[in-house]
Amino acid sequence: MNKKFAVVMVVAAIAVTSALAGMKNPIVGGQEMYPTKNIVENAVNSSDHTTLVAAVKAAGLVETLEGPGPFTVFAPTNEAFAKLPAGTVDRLLKPENKATLTKVLTYHVVSGRLSASDLKNQIKEGNGKAELTTVEGGKLWASLQNGNYIVLTDEKGGTALVTIPNVFQSNGVIHVIDSVVMPN
Repeated sequence: MNKKFAVVMVVAAIAVTSALAGMKNPIVGGQEMYPTKNIVENAVNSSDHTTLVAAVKAAGLVETLEGPGPFTVFAPTNEAFAKLPAGTVDRLLKPENKATLTKVLTYHVVSGRLSASDLKNQIKEGNGKAELTTVEGGKLWASLQNGNYIVLTDEKGGTALVTIPNVFQSNGVIHVIDSVVMPN
């Protein structure tokens, strides 16, 4: 490697490191997420979570998720909701289906503030799987894919990959997931 190339590589590495050091908060849905804001205050700003926010409002869960918690929320993206069978989201958002919608949403929430490290430690302690009890009362199982990526398995055998971990909030933590997990 010539010296000029090496110098350029070092300067580029320093620039990238400096830029990353300046980013204090993760970006989700094109917006910075602030650890001083609660789950709802941050989620409403994410363009990737408009379906989730609409569902939380329709289920009457805004006040709960603005509360002190702490909560661990596995937050499906709009694309995750789009994977559901056609018409599912529209059907769930109808007032007469509020109980079912609430059940689905609270299945994505675990009491406490579980970081990705916490989850990985529980997975190791559980010999490859961690059993999580959701606020809905059901079970989710966390495991690792390729040794590092957290995957959730729901009661129906469906899976969701954590795509953005550790989005810390004043009242918990959000882990963005790529699929909707479903209770029995």
